[in-house]
Amino acid sequence: MQRLTVALLAALDAAIAAAVGLAVLLAPLTLLWTIAFGAAADWGALWPASGTLWQFGHGAAMQITIPDEVVRSTGIAPEAARFTLSVTPLALLLFTLLFAARSGRRASAAGAWLSGVIGGTAVFAAISLLVALTAAVPAARIPFWVGAVLPVAVYLAGALAGAVRHAWSEGDGGVIDRLHDVVDDWGDWAPVPAEAVRGAAVTLVALTGVGALGLAVMMVLRGGEVIALFESAHVDGLGATVITLGQLAYLPTLVVWSVAWIAGPGFAVGAGTAVSPAGTQLGVVPGIPVLGLLPPVDSFWTLVVVLIPIAAGALAGWMVRSKLVWEGGAEGYGPRAVIAAGIALLSAGVAALAAVLASGSIGPGRLAETGPQPGALALAIGLEVLVGAGILLLAPRHRDELAEERTDRWREEMAAFDAAPADARSSGQDTPGTRVD
Repeated sequence: MQRLTVALLAALDAAIAAAVGLAVLLAPLTLLWTIAFGAAADWGALWPASGTLWQFGHGAAMQITIPDEVVRSTGIAPEAARFTLSVTPLALLLFTLLFAARSGRRASAAGAWLSGVIGGTAVFAAISLLVALTAAVPAARIPFWVGAVLPVAVYLAGALAGAVRHAWSEGDGGVIDRLHDVVDDWGDWAPVPAEAVRGAAVTLVALTGVGALGLAVMMVLRGGEVIALFESAHVDGLGATVITLGQLAYLPTLVVWSVAWIAGPGFAVGAGTAVSPAGTQLGVVPGIPVLGLLPPVDSFWTLVVVLIPIAAGALAGWMVRSKLVWEGGAEGYGPRAVIAAGIALLSAGVAALAAVLASGSIGPGRLAETGPQPGALALAIGLEVLVGAGILLLAPRHRDELAEERTDRWREEMAAFDAAPADARSSGQDTPGTRVD
């Protein structure tokens, strides 16, 4: 397929990704706007609100300023009328990231991944710039360049990841193939980069699944607290709908909090608070219904959950080791140790990035410190995954592995024997796999 065609198709993908993300916000807002304000609605404020939320969903922090008349009518303290909202609802960000990865993979399969990535990112950047120019809300201000650049960075990261991953495994006839050839010349060290990435992907998928499962379990155990907080809010159907939609957008963020709790460091819901397996120390928390899921029980046995990241690392190590045994690569301890370290470092890096997006400020005062600490979470995940992956990758070779290796060597010798020239065997010359008495 021609590069121009690939670039145009990737541009269409980017336009669809941006349009769907904006429509997901604009459609419910339009409905809520109509129900709340009716024919007297200020429709000119609908698009800026949607655009600002779209930027916020891609990691841009909002500077909230409550109007003075609202402060006076509600009795809000003046110092609480201005604060930063920076804990990202990761649902929209993940949608853009996955959609971009799909587009990048399709461009790579078409044989022009670089053109596809450039074309798609350029169109997404144009749309992001347009949103930044037209979606300013005085009460929820986002710095112009932050709001314009962060969505593009998310799309570019996803497109590059999808394109490079496909090009590395299937080939691209260009720079990725040349890099692959260089790595192939490393001998026993050749599988190290690919297997480290593969092992980190396995680890992160396992941790995400466990975090989501933990969140579901807490929903079952403490669903009553969530309902009680809903009832105490005394909101009508419209308010309950808005709260529910907001909490759904934050589900991936809550999964990151769950993983942080499982890994050990936990997270905070305000300055001076801690929610971790070692115990829960909370003061007064906001009456957000989903915060009813916070575990209140302090028990020594909850520390056992820190074994789960070790198990995730062990799963990654087992899968990598099985592939290495099957392919006969990285037989020495050195390459396997580097693979284990690579799995741990990559997992820790992604965990730190997720913690950065899932932490920050959710309100004034003490609520400016919320979510997991990136450094603590990265250190915990890195060490725990390193232990699990190291155990499986550096353990002594099992007799089954040695037997499989001997079987493979015997097959190679038999294949060489069958391929030997018939005249060499008939003349009595030695050939691989023969014995001359």
